[in-house]
Formats: sequence, C-alpha cells, structure tokens
Amino acid sequence: MKKLNDKTALWLLWACRIFVGVLFIFSGLIKINDPIGFSYKLQEYFVVFHITFLNVFSLIIAIVLCALEMSLGFALLIGARSVKVAWGLLLLIIFFAFLTFYSAYFKVVQTCGCFGDAIPLTPWQSFSKDLFLLLLILVLFFNRRKIQPLFNARKGDGLLVISAVVSLGIGLYTYHFLPVIDFLPYKAGANILDEMKTPPGAKPDEYEQIFHLKNKKTGATKVMNNTDYMSSNIWKDNDWAVIVGQTESHLVKTGFTPKIRDLSISDAQGNDYTKELLSSPYYNLIIVAYDLSSADEDAINSLNALAINLKQDFDIRTVLLTSSPPQFAEAFGKKHKLITDIFYADDVPLKEMVRANPGILLLKNSTVINKWHYHTMPNYDELVKKYFRQ
Repeated sequence: MKKLNDKTALWLLWACRIFVGVLFIFSGLIKINDPIGFSYKLQEYFVVFHITFLNVFSLIIAIVLCALEMSLGFALLIGARSVKVAWGLLLLIIFFAFLTFYSAYFKVVQTCGCFGDAIPLTPWQSFSKDLFLLLLILVLFFNRRKIQPLFNARKGDGLLVISAVVSLGIGLYTYHFLPVIDFLPYKAGANILDEMKTPPGAKPDEYEQIFHLKNKKTGATKVMNNTDYMSSNIWKDNDWAVIVGQTESHLVKTGFTPKIRDLSISDAQGNDYTKELLSSPYYNLIIVAYDLSSADEDAINSLNALAINLKQDFDIRTVLLTSSPPQFAEAFGKKHKLITDIFYADDVPLKEMVRANPGILLLKNSTVINKWHYHTMPNYDELVKKYFRQ
C-alpha cells in the first residue's frame, strides 16, 4: 500500500485513527460493562472449538480481552507506542474476523457478542463490520510510523498504564457488583410477563421445508423446497413420490421474537408456576441462584435471615429460583434451614435475570422493582424504609 505523504492523506490517517480508536473503546466498554455475560459468550466459542477446558478461565479472559481492546483504542488515540499498537490492532481484528466468519459460515454461535447485549449483531453483520475495520486498520498499519503521539514517550506510557488499570478496574467492579447499565430483559422497571408476550398481529418466524426426492425408475435425485414441490405438481408423479431421509426445516425470515422466550418456572414435580409467581400483586423477593453448588453460602444465609424477618413483619414471600437438581436443592435447603419456597428454571434465563450467584430481584405485578448483587443487597431497615412502609 502506498504510504501517506500529503496533507489529505494525513487527514485520512487521523480519521482512521479516531474512528478505530473510539470504536475499540466503545466495544470494550460495552462488553466490560457485563463481563460475566461476555464470559458466557466465550464459553460458546470454547464448545465450538472443543477447548472447554478454558471455561474456568473464561471470566479472566473476558476481562483481559475487554481491557486490551480499550487500551489499544486509547493508545491509538494518543499515539502511544504506535508501532506495537498497530500490530496489536491488526492481530486482534484478524482474530475477531476469523471468529465471526466461522460463526456465520458454519452457523454455530448466532450472536457474536461484539457489542454485548446492547447492540446484538448477526454473525454476517459482525463479519462485515470486522472487514470494514480491517481495511481501516490496514491503513493505520502500513502508515504506523506516521502516527504522531500527542505526548512525549514517558507521559504516553504513563497514560497507557493508567488506561489499562482503569479498564481492569471497571471489569472487576462490574463483576463484583452488577452492570452499570443493564441491557438485559430483566432490568429494573421491566414487566416480565409483558416481555414474554407476542403482540397481536406480529408475524412469527417463516420456515421452508426442504425435501430430498428420489425417482423410483431412474434413481435420479432432486432437492426442492415445499413451495416448488407444490407448484410444480411433482407430488402427483408416482415416480417422484419417494422422499429420502428427514425433511429439513430452514429459517427463511425472522419474525417477532419476545425479549423473554425461554422462562418457565416449575416446582420439583414439574408443575408450571410461571404466571402464578410472576403475576402476584404483592411484593415478592426472588433469590436467583442458578447453581447452588457454587453459590456464595454466606450470602444465602444472610438472605435467609432477611427473608425470615420480612415474613414475620410484613408477610413478604421469598422464593428461591435455581436450575440445580431438585434432590440437591432440597438437601441444600435443609442444610441452610431455608424458609423460602424452591422453584426451578433453566439456567440460561436465570443467568440473564441477574449476574450474580445468588442475585436478588424484588417483584410486584411481574414488574422488576429493583435487583441486586448479593454484595449490594440492602439490609432489612433499608428495604423496609424504601419499599414496605410507604
């Protein structure tokens, strides 16, 4: 690529520098706002590439990747370590482009997680975005020695260290507490039952059926969708009446999808309690512990003590939601002398409800009044003053 050597080209270099730098910082911030959610996305990729042994490190990798993304973007903006930064950006975007292309082509991970849950992108959209970024980064890479720093080397390095520390600090904060901005469907103020509904007149997903046909006489084969199958009247021809193998169903057009589509709450016997629990007109405290075997037991004990006091003084019902097996959950309840009713749901919606194990939701009329990480759960007096003595 011809090196930039005139004023217009230098302006183009600055434009690429600002756009790429800001986008990398934005992308890293969005993901580090919810490092646990990003770690779940990484685990999906680990399954695809058969490296699930990395699952135990997924959270660390998530925070470090986000911090690296933000630090590279910041370093590019201030022009610190421009040669190394250009190499880092190039290698990172090639890595991201490979992942998004693999996801799109082989239809494995269907949302890349590039911008977390804030801006969901399809794999092909993500791949297109990465290709565009690759072009801009190539401009920067081939002209990396023309990137002028805004500060001297010592000050630039110091600012770069500060940006890395701040980035890691944000990740640790949002992990130990909750996302600063909640983009999930169970955020405070959301009505869970409403988010599960499909409005009247909304179009569902459209599918086509794929038939594999074989001619009885000649042995010739054809592959047809259901529309061509009916319009061609081939189904009237006895020679083509043989359908080989399983009929395939392909998504043609995505219709309306509720924000919450996989929440089903049941008791140990499998009886559905979803609507009954969520539609209660009274305050309900929901303790969400998707995996009781790894839940913080001190937090569980504190929440149980809080539940006892709220039950005695205000008749507040407390429910424990988990995806742990019923036998284990019941034994866990006896061990900790829980007064809560225990119900069960799949771990996927429970992980979406609150990024903590355990986490707490305060519900009324299926609306999330508030939610907390167990580290930030208000005490009895604070809850009573704000919610139960109004």
